[in-house]
Amino acid sequence: MSVTAEAVKILRERTGAGMMECKKALTETAGDLDAAAELMRKSGLAKADKKASRIAAEGVIVLERSADGKLAAIVEVNCETDFVAREADFKNFAANAGKLALANRIADVDALLAAKLADGGTVDEARRALIAKIGENVSVRRVALLEAPAVVGAYLHGSRIGALVALKSGEEGVAKDVAMHVAAINPAHLSVNDVPAEVVAKEKEIQLEQIKLDPKNASKPEDMLVKIIDGKLRKWQGEITLLGQLFVKDDKQTVEQYLKANKAEVTAYLRFEVGAGIEKKQEDFAAEVRKQAFGG
Repeated sequence: MSVTAEAVKILRERTGAGMMECKKALTETAGDLDAAAELMRKSGLAKADKKASRIAAEGVIVLERSADGKLAAIVEVNCETDFVAREADFKNFAANAGKLALANRIADVDALLAAKLADGGTVDEARRALIAKIGENVSVRRVALLEAPAVVGAYLHGSRIGALVALKSGEEGVAKDVAMHVAAINPAHLSVNDVPAEVVAKEKEIQLEQIKLDPKNASKPEDMLVKIIDGKLRKWQGEITLLGQLFVKDDKQTVEQYLKANKAEVTAYLRFEVGAGIEKKQEDFAAEVRKQAFGG
């Protein structure tokens, strides 16, 4: 049977798929729109499953805050290329996932994937449909919530780095400034009290070895060497902790001094960066061109 242009148009609007794919599905189902849509859905899910193993290290970070500013959600959604990360469909999917995480207080990826969107489908169904449409693997990599007694500050750098900072006391502007610092500097710990003892011990061991290797320290007494090591440790701890770091907006003071000056206290922070920790595939583009051109 012949497939009408109107039927193709309707199916494209329903599925978001390409014209030829819609025409093929309508031909296979003798023009039945519902059957064609179901066929395309099943085909799309199969394609999504095949793409699940492909590395998705690009994407976006989404931040959502409650109306009172005391709760926020942060979500990382990944794709394979930065081109898709800029596409409207991908960004809308990520934004909807962030809104759902906040509205339902979801801090677990599996729970977020199972959550229902406004159209009645799950986030995972929408994800797999998106894969079928764009031809790339899409994954919801991680999600977290941060709640504060006073306010949560949020800062998004472009779409690739997001940070949240919870204040026990203080104003939103201060919280946002510190969130900006977290996004820029990426502290490993909140305060010196949060640095694990084994990490401190390892650093102390490294510092001791460095001191011993310096000929200038050969004749120095033990108590002086201990003081030198303690000083180096304090400096190191300041560099890796949020409170000890020099404030990114004013390097004449530490973050802790900035907070005290503004009668603010940080209880926790979160920082997500797109693709952090994912091992990306290194492409040899010259070799790939040769392979395609000459088959070897």
